[in-house]
Amino acid sequence: MLNLNAITVRLGGRTILDGASAALPPGGRVGLIGRNGAGKSTLMRVVAGLLDPDGGGVEMPRAAKIGYIAQETPAGSATPFETVLAADLERAALLHEAETNHDTHRLGDIHDRLNAIAAHAAPARAARILVGLGFDEEMQQQPLDSFSGGWRMRVALAALLFSGPDLLLLDEPSNHLDLEATLWLENFLKSYRATMLIVSHERDLLNNVADHILHLEQGKVTLYPGGYDAFETQRAERLAQLESARANQASQRARLQDYIARNSARASTAKQAQSRVKALARMAPIAAVAEDPSLSFDFPSPAELKPPLVTLDMASVGYAPGVPVLSRLDLRLDPDDRLALLGRNGNGKTTLARLLAAQLPAMEGKMNAPGKLKVGYFTQYQVEELNGEETPLQHMSRLMPKATPAAVRAQLGRFGFSGVKAVMEVSKMSGGERARLALALITREAPHLLILDEPTNHLDVDAREALVQALNDYKGAVVMVSHDRHMLALTADRLVLVDGGTAREYAGSLDDYTDLILGRNQESGGGGQAARRNRKDERRATAEARAQGQSLRRSAEAAEAETARLEARKREIERAMFDPGAAAPEDRSRTMSELMKLLAATDARLAEAERKWVEASEAMDRAQAA
Repeated sequence: MLNLNAITVRLGGRTILDGASAALPPGGRVGLIGRNGAGKSTLMRVVAGLLDPDGGGVEMPRAAKIGYIAQETPAGSATPFETVLAADLERAALLHEAETNHDTHRLGDIHDRLNAIAAHAAPARAARILVGLGFDEEMQQQPLDSFSGGWRMRVALAALLFSGPDLLLLDEPSNHLDLEATLWLENFLKSYRATMLIVSHERDLLNNVADHILHLEQGKVTLYPGGYDAFETQRAERLAQLESARANQASQRARLQDYIARNSARASTAKQAQSRVKALARMAPIAAVAEDPSLSFDFPSPAELKPPLVTLDMASVGYAPGVPVLSRLDLRLDPDDRLALLGRNGNGKTTLARLLAAQLPAMEGKMNAPGKLKVGYFTQYQVEELNGEETPLQHMSRLMPKATPAAVRAQLGRFGFSGVKAVMEVSKMSGGERARLALALITREAPHLLILDEPTNHLDVDAREALVQALNDYKGAVVMVSHDRHMLALTADRLVLVDGGTAREYAGSLDDYTDLILGRNQESGGGGQAARRNRKDERRATAEARAQGQSLRRSAEAAEAETARLEARKREIERAMFDPGAAAPEDRSRTMSELMKLLAATDARLAEAERKWVEASEAMDRAQAA
């Protein structure tokens, strides 16, 4: 199905891929792995036809349909549901032609082809995919411009999965997903029958989905059968053999050099010595397995504090006055706790994390914590907001103005930034290196409590293992939000479910939660009943609903546009409250009290606009049902 033939790519004077060759099996589910910066995305772009290699090429069937997510996220006034449906280009073209072509014979051919590709079931299938990726029915009908970049990337992923390509190329598909959507994606990919190539650092996804691992290292690729655990075993055996061969070669070189030194000057043995010199020159050195500083995580131990570190007593928290996001919060954190927050994106996990980090006050109830408590709070914002023109040493020195240069460098060294790494510009670093730098910065004061919101997004598999080890060695408490089940399973000893406007201890295991989510996704897939309707009735009902809905849709557009505008305005106000530097000038000059009043007023107007939009949408639904 897919052959990589001696692919060579040079970028910026550096060789990224150096004669990479492999033959991927037809229908194979191949996980592409490698260290950060090894060239995985570059190889994916070559396979997708978006980058011409300097040498070699890709061989695949000419008619193969390739699916790959572009860098640009979808935008505009179209809804996620419409965007996903439009991804099936053949279906969209046939439906358009059916509406404009009046040739009876051609219309018959069109409907035969629509039947052949099961076009009648496409809306139900699109809805199931969107639900699995976290879009409820209401979200599916909102304009794309009302969503953040992360949610629009989910729409792009949904459209790609819906289009059903012969070769599915996925580059870190779970980076913008929560745990629940990651579980659904894994389940979907397990049943996907076409060939796929997946760049991922999710050990569980690679074990449960991939049947081969393609390892990219030093510009070369090696194909291993099995999932990630099987690869790791085979890789360890290969490295052990390599190290043994290197040791044997070193011993042989020493013997040759000794013979040459003792016999070169003697006429009787000079010829033999010259032969040994040639043999030594022909002996290509076997490099030792290098230690990788990017695997370095070492959290400083905090000073001892008596338990509890934090208690919440019937606390509520939110952003607008009188409008809590979470209520009835009862929680206790002790110095040795390892707590994972579960729940879909939008349920309030980040809000709870910000309350625990004292970035948000309790609106009602109590939050108690000792005055000496130090908190290290990691978010993706910190990674993205690092100054690209500065070095790790400059970042750390600015945050540790009273520390000695040795202490500053010692903290950087805990996270692999020693020597030239400490003075490398951030703009030249990989995403994993930036994440390590952000972790180094937030732990500079030896915090008693670490709050980590998706810390693994930019880390490769080996770096994640090093992070797991460091968290288990850390002497303070840890609160985690992550879609990496492997990390949660090895570190978390308490699970808290954030759902339904509150947070409570989850009594089951992570496996129990996985089963719960997969069952819920299957139950809420939607459209199953519609997919079983008689095809002829389905086409007629769809045509009638479309005709009746056109006038109703126009009447709903004004309310929908107003809703989108107010949601965008609400996000601007929230950004001004919690990230003033990125706010618009008119919002940056407002006081916190003014911003809170403005947010409350905007929320009220948004609720009214949503009411009108819902009424219009329900009228459209009634017309379709009729």
